Amino acid sequence: MALGIGATAVTLLVASALDRQLGLPTFVAGTVVTVVVLLIGRQSPVAVVRDVSWSVLPLVAGLFILVEGVQQTGILQSIASMLHQAAAANPRATSLGAGAIVAFASNLLNNLPTGLVAATVTAHADVPVQVTSGLLIGVDLGPNLSVTGSLATILWLIALRREGEAVTAWRFLKLGMVVMPPALLAALLAMMATP
Repeated sequence: MALGIGATAVTLLVASALDRQLGLPTFVAGTVVTVVVLLIGRQSPVAVVRDVSWSVLPLVAGLFILVEGVQQTGILQSIASMLHQAAAANPRATSLGAGAIVAFASNLLNNLPTGLVAATVTAHADVPVQVTSGLLIGVDLGPNLSVTGSLATILWLIALRREGEAVTAWRFLKLGMVVMPPALLAALLAMMATP
């Protein structure tokens, strides 16, 4: 299993270094590792197929459709223009503000579409690395506030519930309100302090 994870990591690093999209290499590596593990363990694939969170697939598809719909409206071009102007005027303040906005937007929309929108906007806005770093921090830390913030959180909650552990959205939010804002602020301030 550890070798499979290592091989998958190497595959993704190579694909990334070659500037390839990671979707297909991830799928192929995951499928190959799963098949090899099942063959070595002489196990049936039925348990694996049964344990897949099939209900999450329409959610992910819907998130990509949401991003494409937003892109078609032209709103992202306006946001890119505003971000470019703000970054030109004050890159430090823009990185702090953009990071905070994206962090909280991740909880409303989920960090997958928020990250895709942020990547599209920064590509069109031609902003300094500091602003891009602020956006990345927001997309990474922001989703720790609520259960809707991250696809990974949703998948973990499904797995936990399958094991009999119940973590409610309110309980997650109460802890997230204590943990996420200070971590976000500390990370953004540390990023701003670096030259």
